[in-house]
Amino acid sequence: MTERSLDGIRVLDLSRLLPGPFLTMVLADMGADVIKIEAPKVGDYLRQIPPAKGGMSGRYLAVNRDKRSLVLDLKTELGRNALLRMVESADVVIESFRPGVMDRLGLGYAALKARNDKIILCSISGYGQSGPYVERAGHDLNYIALAGVLAMGGERDGKPVMPGAQIADLAGGALWGATAVLGALVGRERSGGRHLDISMTEGALALLAAELGNLDCGVATPTRAKESLNGGLACYSVYRTQDDKYLSVGALEPKFWMAFNTAIGRKCDMAEVIAPPEKQEAIRAEIAGILASKTRDEWSEVLAKFDCCTEPVLEIDELQSHPLHASRNVFFTVPCEGGEVLQVRTPVGQASAKRLAPTLGQHSEEVLREFGFSDDELGALLAQA
Repeated sequence: MTERSLDGIRVLDLSRLLPGPFLTMVLADMGADVIKIEAPKVGDYLRQIPPAKGGMSGRYLAVNRDKRSLVLDLKTELGRNALLRMVESADVVIESFRPGVMDRLGLGYAALKARNDKIILCSISGYGQSGPYVERAGHDLNYIALAGVLAMGGERDGKPVMPGAQIADLAGGALWGATAVLGALVGRERSGGRHLDISMTEGALALLAAELGNLDCGVATPTRAKESLNGGLACYSVYRTQDDKYLSVGALEPKFWMAFNTAIGRKCDMAEVIAPPEKQEAIRAEIAGILASKTRDEWSEVLAKFDCCTEPVLEIDELQSHPLHASRNVFFTVPCEGGEVLQVRTPVGQASAKRLAPTLGQHSEEVLREFGFSDDELGALLAQA
């Protein structure tokens, strides 16, 4: 395996469930040594969520490859002291507890920085480390609701529709967190370590930057299914085909719109792409009628001959066989008990992994020895696992 950009960077991952583990998998994909520090007996709750393979949750297996698991009881002085000792030779700590928990454990940023002036602590939370919601519980759906993202998707004048992926967890928390960590790693030689406060709500809200840019430009408040990119234009929409599958049409520019209409045999003019709302509905109905005359794959074959920004809407079980994903090695497998586990390559990673997601405490002894713990110390720590 070729050298990766984060080779030599050591990450202590205290997080659970989805946002933090996805973030640290991205770092692992770039070569970081990620040590997953878990509580005794249960560990990361994501392990327990069905369906499972080889005794571990499919979701857990999907976001924890290339990590090592160490069990430490951070509620005990022994466990806390062990973590602080490890911080001395680590680069990054990731945590996703409620704000204030790390301080109450005696493991807040000040305590970590006292051991390692260059340590980077990344705290992922729903609503941030300060403000009136610091003690408030929430999940992805709540975060995108408060961020305005949920309100932008759905049928016109109907209820918002839940997205098919966890936007706040993954984009709002994990990816902004990874970006902040990488920036802090670059800057720490000049300014030392940092405490990164990543709010998943704010991270999701930032994705609306382009729409929010319209608020001071004399336009009405953006809303679902009425804006250019969420259903307001016939040239940028999703259409049902004869076989009850769907096509995505993204022919925003006049040249693509003209090519699309040529492909489906419809007469049009370039001005349709900016026609008023009532005209858009008429155009949409006409396009819908035409596209309902063939199956999705029949239209895909026809449209592939034209440069018109139109692609089939793939269902999840169709992704692996699609020629684009196959040619770019997006999917790969890792051996596990009972067969293999499907993995998705991140854009910053490779189509391979050194190890499967770890079992609870699988690497405890190995990791503790690497950090220089004596046999007696190791025995006491392992006894807590």
